[in-house]
Formats: sequence, structure tokens, C-alpha cells
Amino acid sequence: MLGPDEVRELLGRHGLAARKSLGQNFVADPSVVEWIAEQAGVGPGDPVVEVGPGLGSLTLALAATGAHVLALEKDDGLVPVLRDVLRASGVAEGPGDGEVTVRPADALEVDWSELLGADAAPGSWTLVANLPYNVAVPVVMSVLAHAPAVGRLVVMVQKEVADRLAAGPGGRTIGLPSLRTAWYASARVLGDVPPEAFVPQPRVVSSVVAIERHAAPSTLVGPDDALGLAERAYHQRRKMLRATLGGQLPEGALEAAGIDPQARPESLGIADWARLAEVVAQ
Repeated sequence: MLGPDEVRELLGRHGLAARKSLGQNFVADPSVVEWIAEQAGVGPGDPVVEVGPGLGSLTLALAATGAHVLALEKDDGLVPVLRDVLRASGVAEGPGDGEVTVRPADALEVDWSELLGADAAPGSWTLVANLPYNVAVPVVMSVLAHAPAVGRLVVMVQKEVADRLAAGPGGRTIGLPSLRTAWYASARVLGDVPPEAFVPQPRVVSSVVAIERHAAPSTLVGPDDALGLAERAYHQRRKMLRATLGGQLPEGALEAAGIDPQARPESLGIADWARLAEVVAQ
């Protein structure tokens, strides 16, 4: 596993530095990556996709479980360093159980079906990642929407982002990312990670969140139908729904969906928005 000195030495030897444009902060605490790998719950032969392996600290922890890791790295400059780290650690690169396959790719641009296999069983893959803060939400949403083969995600993100992904109805933290996540999955924060666990140290605390895919709350409407209504209401989230949506919905739609017209948007969960979308679609 890579500690702070090893991370700095690797970067210096290869003439590299963390790129702010990519939000790079390399994990440099072996206990953190071992804990994340444990929380992922993977073992020998399990297929795992890792987004943004960087220098390979988390990659090594995942490989140590016996899982087969498909590591997607956007930064071409890090790919040869990652491969050197794997070789030096005795981890073979290439297809096969208990090995790592490195693929230069941007997680926001890949074809998930092609990447994970068109015949991959739903929920058969686990995604594990230390996600850069600037792309964390888009990556999670892309995987939930377009990679049904991924049944579980264990990702380290900015604490504020983790709290938002896992937020439920009734609090100030809930918003559109919370609702979109909830359409596809349930999310819970597993724990926090201090800035000292990274090189360079970020200015914020990170959190690890587990996201477990579940059935959609409706088979009659899609996520865009439900979330489109929620987005309209959240434009004026301090106002009652009868004020923000009343004139845009069929008469009595809120009541028909079992929603109090005097409620504010943050009091509704994804099942409420799905029911309202079903009423509107009738």
C-alpha cells in the first residue's frame, strides 16, 4: 500500500503533480483503502470497476481481495505509473481472476454496456472509487442511469456531496441529486475521511458512501418525468407546492397523488414525485 512518502516519491520520480483541473487528491493512507475495500464486500473472482485509480493505492487494496479489477484512468500521464506500481507490487495486469486490467478512459464518456459486457447480469458488478469532487455527482448519476450491471457503488466523495446523495425527505440537504439517486438506489454514508489521508491534502473532509441499486419506484413513468416535476418545485423550494406547481398541473393532481398542496418540496421523497408524475400522465 502507498503511504504519503511513497506517493510523493512516485510523483517526483515521474515528474508529475496532482492536477487541479482533474480534482486529483491521491489517497495516501493504507488503512483507509483497506477499509474501503472491506466495505466494498468483494472477494475472489468478483468483477469490480474502479474509476480514477490514480497511483493505484485503492487498486492494490481491491486486488488483494482477489477481485478482478477493471481500472479506468482518464489521466494518460498516470497510466504508466499505475502499471509500474502494479508490477512492483506483484499484481499481474490483464484479464483473469485476481488481476487488474488498466484501461485509459473517461468514466463520463465510456459506453458502459460495451465496457462491462452486454451480457453482464444486472447488479453483477461493483464500482469502487475515490472520485474527484468536480465529477463525483455526474459519474454516480451516469452509472446509475446507464450501467445496470453495476449493482453496488462504494465511492469516496466530498462530505457535502455524500450527505446530499444520501439525504432523505424532511431535511435541508435533500435536493435533486438525492432524488435522482433514490430513483435507482438507496444510499448511506459509511464514514468520514480526513484531509490528512490524501496527497495533496484537500481543504474539505471526504466521506465514503455506499449506494445499493433497487427497483424503480414506478413502472408507469420514468425518472425524467418525476424529476422534471421536482425540478420545477425546487426552483422555489421555500414556497408551498400549490404555489410552485398548482398552476402547471391538472386540477386536483396533488391531492390525487396523496400530496398536501401546502407541503414544500423537501418534504417529498422520490415515491411521492413518482406518484405525482403518474397522475399527471393519466
